[in-house]
Amino acid sequence: MMHNFSPGPGILPAPVIAQIRADLPEFGATGTSILEISHRTPPFEAVIDEAERNLRSLLEIPTSHRVLFLQGGASLQFAMVPYNFLRRSADYVVAGTWGKKAWEDARRSPPVDGAVGARVAWSGADEGWSRMPSDSDLSLDPDADYLHFTSNETIEGVQTAHVPATGAVPLVCDASSDFLSRPVDLARYGLYYAGAQKNAGAAGVTVAIVSDAMLERARKNGLAMLSYPTQVAGKSMHNTPPCFAVYVVMLVTRWLRDAVGGLAAMADRNSLKAARLYAAIDGSGGFYRGCARPHHRSLMNATFRLPTPELEAAFFNESETLGFVGLRGHRAFGGVRASLYNALPLSSVDALIEFMAEFARTRG
Repeated sequence: MMHNFSPGPGILPAPVIAQIRADLPEFGATGTSILEISHRTPPFEAVIDEAERNLRSLLEIPTSHRVLFLQGGASLQFAMVPYNFLRRSADYVVAGTWGKKAWEDARRSPPVDGAVGARVAWSGADEGWSRMPSDSDLSLDPDADYLHFTSNETIEGVQTAHVPATGAVPLVCDASSDFLSRPVDLARYGLYYAGAQKNAGAAGVTVAIVSDAMLERARKNGLAMLSYPTQVAGKSMHNTPPCFAVYVVMLVTRWLRDAVGGLAAMADRNSLKAARLYAAIDGSGGFYRGCARPHHRSLMNATFRLPTPELEAAFFNESETLGFVGLRGHRAFGGVRASLYNALPLSSVDALIEFMAEFARTRG
């Protein structure tokens, strides 16, 4: 049996895979594959409409917020955000690799006269990317155009447990790796975006949820493909959308709604999986060492190390032979990374824990 701990694209629910398989030859009564349907037809309009309805229901999205299905991944959002909203200054929380990439793109954005530019409100670099900041850690500009933060740093394995307090400054969040893993109060956000390929679907589509108030702040008459107002006006169809990826989002959100029972139930499942794995790490007598501080550990990406690089290499080789996929840490960070996304069953976590115990017993 395979156990998919891949950091992304991540594991999909088995019922979703089964439905995709059924719809590949012919989607409904269209006579065409789901890969072939036109975005300008009622069948696809029904797909994108249901995907949005499901998201609105699961996340309790306020009527003051628009839902977009965009392309380019979260990495394009790193450019779109400052392109649309950075006029004078913007604050960035740099708690890991993805927060740093977002800040670097904002720093490259063409300055406006008198602009301060993109500031680092806090960085976790000096602490080895081992934690998220508290509100008291943040150096904020009360006149900033927005504060950007990454809710879960996939590579380092740290996750924020609370939303930064910013007063009147709009919040912008990259939630790519914990999107749909827990309830979120979206009324607090000006923009909340996520690549779908971790928890929401297949690679190729980015969900962006933007408030009407934030849209009022956006650049006017900007480049069409980089403009949130243009994308809203075009109902995510300014150009051909990633139809298949949107369809998978529809299926995954349907599964979350009907089979899981919503995001509170999903959060309970995720907490249980993470608690079991971290207990195994902490109970190993130091053979396995977590990378993140305990109160900042990610429920989505558990990162840990073994005593030596040689033992880590043996760990990867043996685990892969037994069907464990995707456990190698990011090339820039190293170590082991077990991604515990929504669709990963508890049985896979239990199997990993059993392997870890046996490996430590024979190699420790």
